[in-house]
Amino acid sequence: MIARRANTMSERLIAEVEAKLERLVRRCQQLDAENRDLRRQEQEWISERSRLMEKNELARSRIESLITRLKQFENHPE
Repeated sequence: MIARRANTMSERLIAEVEAKLERLVRRCQQLDAENRDLRRQEQEWISERSRLMEKNELARSRIESLITRLKQFENHPE
């Protein structure tokens, strides 16, 4: 009787450990998928930042050129 009770307790413990292990594996898979998604998003943000910096530099260059032309016009109106 004691051996049967101990065996039942061992089986229950094993079942609990198995269930916890399955939850842990699922959670690891979820975290792995989330991590891949975050890395993809990071690359998208890096690319967008680069594009925006290029556009900003082009706008700055155009504005500087316009300012220079305006100053030349002020100094030498035709």
